[in-house]
Amino acid sequence: MNHTAYIALGSNIGDRVAYLHTALDALSSYSTVLETSHLYETDPMLVTDQPLFLNAVCKVSTQLTPSELLRAVKQTEDSLGRTKSIRYGPRVIDLDILFYDDAIIDTPDLTVPHVGVPARDFVLAPLLDLDAGLHHPRLELSVQELWKRLNKQLPPRVMPIGKRMWHWGQCVRVMGILNITPDSFSGDGLAAAQDPVAAAVTLAKEFVADGADILDIGGYSTRPGHTNLSIEEEIMRVVPVFNALRDVVDVPLSIDTFRVEVAEAALDAGATWLNDVSGLRAANQDSNSMAALAARSRVPLVLMHNRAPLLSGRPVDGEHSSPPSMPGKAPHDVVAEVSRDLSAALEIARRDRVPRWHRIIDPGIGFGKTPAQHATLIARLDELQALGYPLLFGSSRKGFLGKMAGGAAVDDRLPATIAANTMAVERGAQIVRVHDVRENVQAIRVVNAILSGFTESE
Repeated sequence: MNHTAYIALGSNIGDRVAYLHTALDALSSYSTVLETSHLYETDPMLVTDQPLFLNAVCKVSTQLTPSELLRAVKQTEDSLGRTKSIRYGPRVIDLDILFYDDAIIDTPDLTVPHVGVPARDFVLAPLLDLDAGLHHPRLELSVQELWKRLNKQLPPRVMPIGKRMWHWGQCVRVMGILNITPDSFSGDGLAAAQDPVAAAVTLAKEFVADGADILDIGGYSTRPGHTNLSIEEEIMRVVPVFNALRDVVDVPLSIDTFRVEVAEAALDAGATWLNDVSGLRAANQDSNSMAALAARSRVPLVLMHNRAPLLSGRPVDGEHSSPPSMPGKAPHDVVAEVSRDLSAALEIARRDRVPRWHRIIDPGIGFGKTPAQHATLIARLDELQALGYPLLFGSSRKGFLGKMAGGAAVDDRLPATIAANTMAVERGAQIVRVHDVRENVQAIRVVNAILSGFTESE
């Protein structure tokens, strides 16, 4: 018989992220990890002279009895090197059984529900991610009701990127675009340069000096009418750039591709972020999917909405019209469609064991939508926040901006790009993907200052 349990994970010594991932892998050997919470960085409890903790909760299905599950969890702690120390002191890993079905258990070794659930924000916040309506059988209250009684602010959500830790909600991040292509729609393709790698390094250094938080490197143009490219050629374009950049810029490097083979080669060359323009539509049926690769590699995964046609497994960029509404039928709701399709992609990522803290959504601006639909999507972008994930927004120099701006050419769309990015950030976007880093960084800094309550002392 399968039982549902909720297990808390915490670490504040050494490579905290690695310990949590390894603990999840170990849990999977004797249970099925159904879902994970976001990752939270929190102050230590009671014994305050120690490093900050990373905390999460996972929901598992198991056939083990409570006592068997407890033994397995303690064995996992031991295998990861946890040693006895002072109560509430530092630890490489801490695993606690919070709930086991609706059971109430009181034994010398195990108390369920865990006694700390009602009073700990670092437990309740992750539980809110998993199931706000989860019932506490002793107190006859839901997790949501317990959180309201605690009357605290949510602790910071974090996303690990290699050795870095991004705290969501503190500021908007800027992603600089490096197109290693000869046929980019924006006219900035670097593959036509005499030395594409040197050109990429020069531009990357400029972007980082201008304030870019991350660089997105792609070798396959998805503009309408683009030239097909073999996997081998795409790898030959991007891998030398990653090899050159990994030691000369101090920001995360993202690979912009829909091909697992290219993504894997880029990860080997220094990428720490996967940006899948297909939203997992190109390859999602087996263990070699993009999501499975992200899970194995423990890197963030961007899931972009793309309902443009897939030709021979490659997504096609462009602002294609959606099917016209039929007489008597409700008009097409692009926001509902994007939300539904992103939810399906998120489910694939969950199934393939990408933890919640490594999932990012992208509404797919410029991919298979009309200018009118783009306007609707940007105006209602805040509705996608209900999905509960960081949101990446990429409108830079797109064709619909030129139409909205009265026919502005592709190299004259910077003001339009800044306008769209400003609206998107105000509506919840947390990453903006741009060609013009310096100007957009300045604009986003102003938006950040206004939204955070800028004071004259700053």
